[in-house]
Amino acid sequence: MSGDQSRPAADSPRGSLPALRERHGAHIAELLERQPAWARDFTDLSQEWRRLVAELFGTFLLVLVGAGGAVLDAKTGGIGRVAGVTAPGLLVMAVILSLGAVSGAHLNPVVSVAFALRRDFQWRRVPGYVAAQIAGAALACLLLRATFGTIGEVGATLPKPGFSSTQAFIIEAVLTLGLVSVILGTASTAQNIGPLAALGVGGYIVLAGLWASPVSGASMNPARSLGPDIVRENVDELWPYLAGPLCGAALAVALAYVLRGPGGDPAARKAAQGH
Repeated sequence: MSGDQSRPAADSPRGSLPALRERHGAHIAELLERQPAWARDFTDLSQEWRRLVAELFGTFLLVLVGAGGAVLDAKTGGIGRVAGVTAPGLLVMAVILSLGAVSGAHLNPVVSVAFALRRDFQWRRVPGYVAAQIAGAALACLLLRATFGTIGEVGATLPKPGFSSTQAFIIEAVLTLGLVSVILGTASTAQNIGPLAALGVGGYIVLAGLWASPVSGASMNPARSLGPDIVRENVDELWPYLAGPLCGAALAVALAYVLRGPGGDPAARKAAQGH
């Protein structure tokens, strides 16, 4: 095979339509062509700051809604549990649709880790993503404290009265198993559904909160739980909200291997990058 045949797109710029078509197929190439050049090439680390800002801002909005609902409910009593668990799910849908093409809209450290374990996301990017997510969560809670004070424990996720930390850990692990399974499933080659994945992920968050928030608060996100604890300087009940989601995500990755085989397929990598 000649050199030109083995590299049919070699003479085309990396972000051009012929090169994208060669690497990703016609449909995905045409979608990527509509995006800025830096967004089309996720390996371009020179624009990583844009992706980190997207993760910070998206997580800021998520925690502002999630923790803020708890704060306002404690202050007014007018939010209610149904609204409190529905709002974060709707917010996640909106952020995936608006920022997903920039960073992938992970918004959750265990999602970034799960994608990396599946070889759909580079491990070298995980520390930056996690730091941005935690920073966004902390900024949201700092804003809540500055605006409303420390009422409602600044929206901290804690085991509810009558439930132990161990029970909260189990529920958080099971809920995160489901959440990450939905995310990995909608990102797989067989079932990649693009922007419609936002409906599946957001809908699962609402459903999980409706049945399980009376036990643990249904965090499923270490950044969501760590933000309020950093601001209120109390991490006594943090461990279920770190260990539970990490265990749940690891189980979801193992289950994805059983159901779908090893990761790293092109469609899943594109989904982890928001394409």
